[in-house]
Amino acid sequence: MEYKKRIVDKLLDLKLESFGATLIKGPKGCGKTTSAKQIAKSVVEFQDEEVRDNLLAVAETSPKQLLIGKRPRLFDEWQDAPKLWGAIRKDIDDSGLNGQYILTGSSSRDVKTAHTGTMRISQLQMYPMSLYESEESNGTVSLSALFNAPDGFDGCKSDLEIEELIFAICRGGWPKALTNTTPRSKLEIAKDLVHQTCYVDISNIDHVKRNPRLAHTILQSYSRNISTLASTGTIVADVKANFDVSDQTIYDYQQALEKLFIIEDVEAWCPSIRSRSAIRSSNKRNLIDPSVAVAALGLSPEYFNTDFKTLGFLFESLCIRDLKAYSAAFDGTMSYYRDRYGLEADGVLHLNDGRYALLEFKLGEKEVEEGSAHLLEIERLIAAFNREEKQCPLRLPDLKIVITGTQYGYRRQDGVFVIPIGCLKD
Repeated sequence: MEYKKRIVDKLLDLKLESFGATLIKGPKGCGKTTSAKQIAKSVVEFQDEEVRDNLLAVAETSPKQLLIGKRPRLFDEWQDAPKLWGAIRKDIDDSGLNGQYILTGSSSRDVKTAHTGTMRISQLQMYPMSLYESEESNGTVSLSALFNAPDGFDGCKSDLEIEELIFAICRGGWPKALTNTTPRSKLEIAKDLVHQTCYVDISNIDHVKRNPRLAHTILQSYSRNISTLASTGTIVADVKANFDVSDQTIYDYQQALEKLFIIEDVEAWCPSIRSRSAIRSSNKRNLIDPSVAVAALGLSPEYFNTDFKTLGFLFESLCIRDLKAYSAAFDGTMSYYRDRYGLEADGVLHLNDGRYALLEFKLGEKEVEEGSAHLLEIERLIAAFNREEKQCPLRLPDLKIVITGTQYGYRRQDGVFVIPIGCLKD
């Protein structure tokens, strides 16, 4: 099977250049081990039943023996042999060399180690595949190039039909789903992930027995509120309608789902352009991949032929997933802006040099005008703030982009870019 290049590949190269070892983290099934094997010169696989017992015995009694091999050396499912962490840390201290080890493993088990690995074992976040990585976005618009040379943009055209976009949302960015042959088998991957998360992994993560039905209900509540500012109280009330449990129990389940990289909320951006009480600062509810929400709610692609409102929220989640993957290539981060006056930017993409883009996610062309108006109004507020606050002015947005599910991309006369998600890449 041909390997599809991932954005994380270059990031892993950088980590290995900078640190002695790298731990790749992310949800189950996102391709951590497969990507690591493209770089590793030797591999130790603890899930290989033919040698597992022997490997675990060595790891328990003399873990440094497992370090012998070509570098970088990959340890897959390393959490099965936790003493390896200390052996790797000491070897890095002794040798002073970078790029020695790669660690991958299931996110369903939280391992306690005696040492943190700070400045020795770096961590790298991996996401499910973006549309560009799955070869569904044609990649004619580079996000980094847009920041560096916005005047070079002269329009674009997506090859992604709306039916294909809906299916991609329901299927998710799971590599296994892409290799399956039938549409039904592709959709099964996200369903199985949700089942395994609720019935197995949520209890294995920290060896605390949890109710799988309660876990599924919490995940369903999150899914119904995806891409919204639903309060914690809303989630709690939703769950308590079905279960007699304490608030703390629900919080505990949420934290477990975060450790499993299933829940991944979006933080608020709070510039000083309004009074502090006006700007919403709570997290926006989100999941690592929109397919998790579709599977948790038991929906199919055909369902969205009539429910466009829910589809819009899931489209926003898809865009955030892709933008997190794309912006990771140049150390970017995602947030959102919303205030109590109804003014919003669905996303704010920040670069580490201070540049940023205001973003709106609109599935159809009819919504572009409204999205553009929001972005222009935020820019106007920042300019007005700067006229009064000359000592500490805020940077004006470097880009204003409405990301759509449509075919054609262009630049409006007011300077707002309209770009289909099926054209974007890092």
